[in-house]
Amino acid sequence: MTLIRPTSEAARPRGLVRGTGAGRAAAVLVLTLLAALIPLLGPSAALHGTGEAAAPGTAGIGLLRTVLFAALAVLAGELLVHRLARRLPGAPAPAPMPRGWSAYAAVAGLAAALGLALVVATGNLVPHHLSQIDLGGLYRTRDGALALLEVNAFLVAALCAASRRPATQAWPLAAVVAAEALRAHPTTEHSPLVGSALTVVHLTCASLWTGALLHTLRTCARWRGGPAAAALLGRYARVAAVLLAGVTATGVCSSLRRMPPHSVLEQLTGTAYGRVLLAKVVLVAGVALLALWARTRLHRAADPLTACLPARVEVVALGAVVAVSGLLTALPLPLPW
Repeated sequence: MTLIRPTSEAARPRGLVRGTGAGRAAAVLVLTLLAALIPLLGPSAALHGTGEAAAPGTAGIGLLRTVLFAALAVLAGELLVHRLARRLPGAPAPAPMPRGWSAYAAVAGLAAALGLALVVATGNLVPHHLSQIDLGGLYRTRDGALALLEVNAFLVAALCAASRRPATQAWPLAAVVAAEALRAHPTTEHSPLVGSALTVVHLTCASLWTGALLHTLRTCARWRGGPAAAALLGRYARVAAVLLAGVTATGVCSSLRRMPPHSVLEQLTGTAYGRVLLAKVVLVAGVALLALWARTRLHRAADPLTACLPARVEVVALGAVVAVSGLLTALPLPLPW
């Protein structure tokens, strides 16, 4: 099937009308700066009145983890969308995919992983002088080894993104997910392997959900609408339903492991971790409603691509979820009482 390229904005499907390049760049910059404010200003607001003390550099660590999670999402999402778009009925031949962001995302992830490794090298403190950094000590601790694994994994992912086989990025990304899961659950924790397994599923589903939606919308815009774009959006919607179920199930289980059922309500409002977790739950619920709205438009509207409007809002909300997740990893864990 041959798709006729519209010659004017009016000829494009309503859901895919695009602004100027400068306008899109400005919007992305503003949204990025707003997302950065969440981990930077969030700790003081979350800790206010709880009696808890924040570790040094909480805001900076939260920002670095936000960048790391965002980079992971972009990399994983592009891989998934390329797989979904392969042999899609009605797709342009050859299907013109948008310019990938994998290389930039891998470099950003590498920079964030390096920053976090330097923090670990100073005993989980923010280094102020080069003499405080003990790079050799990274090899002697579990956290240091995991930090180095993430640095090397993002470096390999960047090389894979620039190679002729970008699909090989899946392996270093899996290493990043595994390292994050092990880091989040030290051996002193009760049943650390169970917690790590939950985190692997949660982080994988969340990264694919967020990154794939972003790249799906970019691909639909690149294809100028039409049946192929609607089919791709439909395929993503089916996968996203499974990913949402995985995020929800593992998130609930992980939260109950951190906060026993009898203390959940009190800790959700009385601890910094609980407050940020509650904000994340509210955001995810809002994202789920936006996804339901987009799915309804996709199946019932005269023009299925009008689903792109709520999907775009969903991407912005998912970006906020990523920022809140980065902040959550930097806050003190609630006491298991």
